[in-house]
Amino acid sequence: MSPPPRSTIWIAFSIFLLLHLSPSHGFYLPGSYPHKYLIGDSLFMKVNSLTSIDTEMPFGYYSLPFCCPLEGIKDSAENLGELLMGDRIENSPYRFRMFTNESDMLLCRTDPLSIADLNLLKKRIDQMYQVNVLLENLPAIRYTSKDDHRWTGFPVGVRIGEFYFIFNHLKFTVLVHKYEEPATVAAASATSATASGAVSDAPGYMVVGFEVVPCSFQHDTESIKNLKMYEKYPTNIQCEPTTVAMALKDKQPLVFTYEVSFVERDIHWPSRWDAYLKMEGAKVHWFSILNSLIVIAFLAGIVLVIFLRTVRRDLTRYEELDKEAQTQMNEELSGWKLVVGDVFRAPGNATLLCVMVGDGVQILGMAVVTILFAALGFMSPASRGALITGMLFFYLVLGIAAGYAAVRIWKTIKGGNHTGWMSVSWKVACFFPGITFLILTTLNFLLWGSHSTGAIPFSLFIILILLWFCISVPLTFVGGYLGAKAPHVELPVRTNPIPREIPPQKYPSWLLVLGAGTLPFGTLFIELFFIMSSLRMGRVYYVFGFLFIVLIFMVVVCAEVSLVLTYMHLCVEDWKWWWKSFFSSGSVAIYIFLYYLNYLVIDLESLSGPVSATLYLGYSLFIAVAVMLATGTVGFLSSFWFVHYLFSSVKLD
Repeated sequence: MSPPPRSTIWIAFSIFLLLHLSPSHGFYLPGSYPHKYLIGDSLFMKVNSLTSIDTEMPFGYYSLPFCCPLEGIKDSAENLGELLMGDRIENSPYRFRMFTNESDMLLCRTDPLSIADLNLLKKRIDQMYQVNVLLENLPAIRYTSKDDHRWTGFPVGVRIGEFYFIFNHLKFTVLVHKYEEPATVAAASATSATASGAVSDAPGYMVVGFEVVPCSFQHDTESIKNLKMYEKYPTNIQCEPTTVAMALKDKQPLVFTYEVSFVERDIHWPSRWDAYLKMEGAKVHWFSILNSLIVIAFLAGIVLVIFLRTVRRDLTRYEELDKEAQTQMNEELSGWKLVVGDVFRAPGNATLLCVMVGDGVQILGMAVVTILFAALGFMSPASRGALITGMLFFYLVLGIAAGYAAVRIWKTIKGGNHTGWMSVSWKVACFFPGITFLILTTLNFLLWGSHSTGAIPFSLFIILILLWFCISVPLTFVGGYLGAKAPHVELPVRTNPIPREIPPQKYPSWLLVLGAGTLPFGTLFIELFFIMSSLRMGRVYYVFGFLFIVLIFMVVVCAEVSLVLTYMHLCVEDWKWWWKSFFSSGSVAIYIFLYYLNYLVIDLESLSGPVSATLYLGYSLFIAVAVMLATGTVGFLSSFWFVHYLFSSVKLD
């Protein structure tokens, strides 16, 4: 048995490296640095939006009658990605002291519940809303079964029969580790301390974990009338998570208490996110993805080899004939050789095709660069909103590539005439962003009407529009200018003045085009399932090494599928391959949208209300359009290269 080729070894080694970049056991390059706390130092817990897998609409924490901080409610600094994701991080009245266990701490006694507040609490409990709290940027984890099921946050309350109970006592566990100062910082600190003559040996700790157990406890509202926030509750509070006691009643005040304990664990700072990044069914995830990728790559390789050998044999046989025999062969044979005078005839709606290809280049480039950076650890979950912010940044910058690709293809179709390149550039800059703006505006009105924090603020809308017109549009025009100045692609054959009639086909060509999307969909089906499951269950998806490999395989399969279908159409003398090559791979978006519909009907059957379903379908449509443009671009560019190569390889008279 011969040893495997060196290229195969390098490919396997590269895949091995990428797959091992995704776990979180290494130090996140741009993540937050450890903060040193001395014993007794204050720790401040923050609150995020209330979320639910039942409605997909986040609401502000203080939209419910919870305790407010004494200094007033203040928003934390949020980046663009956090705002777009619907996060609203605010301060809270919860206060801890490092390595100081506290129990039976009174937070507040609310005013008697009004009918409106009571109904709102019951509604949020019915809709399965979760309270999300943060400490040192770590979300609180709730274990329903130790080491088996973990959730971020805790429910507002629970319904048992006709009665509603609220979780009004929280048992926090803060996991800490002795402070480990980075070597460079330690050296600088030692030098500074020596110069000043003061050296501190006080032990410091850093927060490496945050857990919560919610309880429903019946407080005596009369006994705490004179108590203030952070004072001791008069009696001992027994937190029993399996029992509930605090029932919601009209005109009854609520009492909130908490306890906190600190536990030292052997969890180092780089590994503190491991508990959040663990996914259910990890073995199934690894082996299913690897098996899927190997099968898809194997099948795609077979198709590619057979396809190339068939075309090469056809070309070799044709070129071995003399001119007289070639002329006779042209008259007798059918197939792609007979469409030589029409194969590069300008397609219908050529401008729209160029615009869609330009936007596809921009979207695909954004996806590849963003996922690659995430796989390398530059967008850690500790940096909230970094992924969305990075995607937006790369999309804006890649406007140059979009304008260049669209205008150069336009110039090639027009035979080197670049007249109208500014119009093409403008349409590229407005086509996909315009669709996005239309979808987001429609969904935003629904969110505004529901008073959800998921609604994009008006000020952010203005910022996005300014980014669009002040950065994306100018960069697209720059790319268009470069494309207009670049030489167009010389077509290898001339186009006849009269178009050739296409023979009637046994099967409609659109049937093949729609069916071709099943192969690319097969490459990302399993990963799509894990992404949707992570979003639905409120877990962090961070297996970007896998996702990058899946993306590369999908691009390869899209290119191969488009090549095969283009060759099949040319063989039956169908020279209208331009749009068909685009949609043969772009049709994967149809199957992705159908998968979203299936997920909505089967896995999200509890999704409540038409507003929630409309939001889900709107975001699904947005993703499907983006995928169609990206995959369609891959199919068109690969088919254009193939057709150009095919008709450049042989001289046809």
